[in-house]
Amino acid sequence: QVQLVESGGGLVQAGGSLRLSCAASGTIFSINVAGWFRQAPGKQRELVAAITSGSTTNYADSVKGRFTISRDNAKNTVFLQMNSLKPEDTAVYYCNVREVLDPTNNYWGQGTQVTVSS
Repeated sequence: QVQLVESGGGLVQAGGSLRLSCAASGTIFSINVAGWFRQAPGKQRELVAAITSGSTTNYADSVKGRFTISRDNAKNTVFLQMNSLKPEDTAVYYCNVREVLDPTNNYWGQGTQVTVSS
């Protein structure tokens, strides 16, 4: 049974920084894509950033230059460094891991709240 546990959310003023972590337990095939999604009230869940097991990254236009995704494969952990935060970044942030060879193995964390005050 795979579990993803996020941490690092909280309340921060605009312009501040937060670092989210996502620790995976259980067996996940090594070829996978890890990502951070977010969902604000009344809005659809959207991709924020993704990283392959080979460390190729992809970012939403709204966070490029401010957020950095990284991973530690040895520790099964994914990070999201968020700098220059804006009120519009306020959302619940979810960690996701999807196995490339079997996309039905698609795992989600429980979410962590990020609130940016103006």
